[in-house]
Amino acid sequence: MPLMIFLLVLVAAALHASWNAIVKRGPDKFLGTVLVTGSATLLSAAAIPFLAPPAADSWPWLALSVVLQASYYALVARCYQHADMSLAYPLMRGCAPILVTMAGAVMGERLPAPALIGILLVSTGILCMAVGTRSGRIGMPLLTAAMIATYTVVDAHGARLSGNAVGYALWLFLLSGLPLTLWAAVRRRGELLVYARRHWVLGIAGGFGTTASYAIALWAMTRAPVAMVAALRETSILFALLISVLVLGERVPRVRWLAAGLIVGGAIVLRVAG
Repeated sequence: MPLMIFLLVLVAAALHASWNAIVKRGPDKFLGTVLVTGSATLLSAAAIPFLAPPAADSWPWLALSVVLQASYYALVARCYQHADMSLAYPLMRGCAPILVTMAGAVMGERLPAPALIGILLVSTGILCMAVGTRSGRIGMPLLTAAMIATYTVVDAHGARLSGNAVGYALWLFLLSGLPLTLWAAVRRRGELLVYARRHWVLGIAGGFGTTASYAIALWAMTRAPVAMVAALRETSILFALLISVLVLGERVPRVRWLAAGLIVGGAIVLRVAG
């Protein structure tokens, strides 16, 4: 993978971990998510007029992705009802790159052996993050992983057809973020306004982080194999680990540091692969 793309995807991974940390640190996780999503919607709406619209061929894929993204949010909520986040999150994020790789193979995307080894190392390391957690139902996290893989493949194809991956990403955040924001504005308007007044700076930072993270990833997918970019983006769990230790003051079991070593090894292999 070219060095510039490699470094930019790592930046995207760090941004992804940062906005998740913002939500986790907030007193109300749901309202925090709404604030980040709503900020991403507003930022996208402000930037869209300055960019060329995506090509017409990409709009069916964009519409499909909006539906998939809404389904993803619902599945994540169900996931955390059936399994602890410490189990569900690694399963969702660790299995998704493998599924993307399988889908890419079916669609004719051939990867060199080193790239496959790198993807396997990253996914294995992420899955190992769940070692030592309490057991729970894994069906819903695995279904969510399939949804992540599906919208990743759809968005990669749509971004390539759009001729403007950043514009495609902004339209995606505008259209997919509106339903949740409007629902919260109607059902929990008073609480949302109070929360927004207190945490609007973090909301804007999170909105920028999630938008920039996915826009960078989609741009990278137009210039490198989708499966490799998808796997490298999941190194966000490494940045989340560092944030949890350095910022949130959490204690991390030794097994997770070992798992982090596998992920770093996988990232290095992806850098030197095809």
